[in-house]
Amino acid sequence: MHAEATPEKARPNLAAVAALAGVSPSTASLAFSGSGPVSAATRTRVLAAAAQLDYAGPDPRAQSLRRGRSGIIGVVIEDRLRDAFRDPMNIAMLDGIADETGSLGAGLLLLTENGEGAASIRNAPVDAVVLIGCSTSFADQVAIFRQRGIALVAIEAEPMDDVLAIDLDNRQASHTLARHLASLGHRRVAMVTLPLDAARTRGPLTEAAIDAATGYTARERIRGVREVFAGSSGVSAAVSSIEEGLVAGLELLADPGTRPSAVIAQSDLLAVGVIRAAEQLGLTVPADLSIVGFDGVKLDGLAPYDLTTMVQPAVEKGRAAGRGVIALLSGEHPQAVSFTSRFHRGTTTAPPRVAS
Repeated sequence: MHAEATPEKARPNLAAVAALAGVSPSTASLAFSGSGPVSAATRTRVLAAAAQLDYAGPDPRAQSLRRGRSGIIGVVIEDRLRDAFRDPMNIAMLDGIADETGSLGAGLLLLTENGEGAASIRNAPVDAVVLIGCSTSFADQVAIFRQRGIALVAIEAEPMDDVLAIDLDNRQASHTLARHLASLGHRRVAMVTLPLDAARTRGPLTEAAIDAATGYTARERIRGVREVFAGSSGVSAAVSSIEEGLVAGLELLADPGTRPSAVIAQSDLLAVGVIRAAEQLGLTVPADLSIVGFDGVKLDGLAPYDLTTMVQPAVEKGRAAGRGVIALLSGEHPQAVSFTSRFHRGTTTAPPRVAS
């Protein structure tokens, strides 16, 4: 004997809520939106009727169609998502974007260059897009966004037409770090860089790798260092992480005959990894090896060191991008914004033990 199927309960709709509350459907809609000439008593009555019918509110998809907007802002991150959230810089920038765009009632949709995420870059239902640290190979996707009429803001990316730039003084800041080391007497200085290409190739920092680099931020920081230490090389990391810094540091420091007296890491995470590599090899920081980073983030496990670094305003960069999105969606033409990093001298740099 088979039990009879229970008829599916009809889903409540706005018309049913309006009828129960004794108002018109348009009045009920205004009560839910919180806008328009609806008294507090009427709104309370409509919401009570909705609760009684277990009605959650108008379908946001239908609202989006009526408005002609999705209410979603895409954020494209160059890193793989599992790596992106390990970097405090990305989290700080996302916080800044959300702080500003919250006034729009918009949500953030995370996308990556390599296709990870909830939607494809090519067809994501977004009103605007913020590009974070995207490589110079991203031009094709930018062209697609332009064709779709989507507002575009880029944080630390190659300058592009019709894309609002939120920039950082990566080249000058790296020059400042290099000048600091030069003033201490260092001459043998190596770099540990951010990823240079979309494949995140780990390996020696060769001239060929630099010439082929698509990582804009990494490339600019290399240029800044080489304005002081011409021809300086090192290792390219696969991602900005302590683990990658450790691997790169062990490679750079293993041979006493070729060991640099100082290392410029392109992120604080990478710098901490190099410090750990030095410790594993029995080297003292900064007596045997000076190390500088870039970002100015608070990191657990760094004690007793106070890292010499460039402090960048990550949250403010995100906020500037968020304000740019709001302006562009309002039909305005905002100006590009450029931020300046601040040098912080910590305890991880000192004159070389032996003149370089």
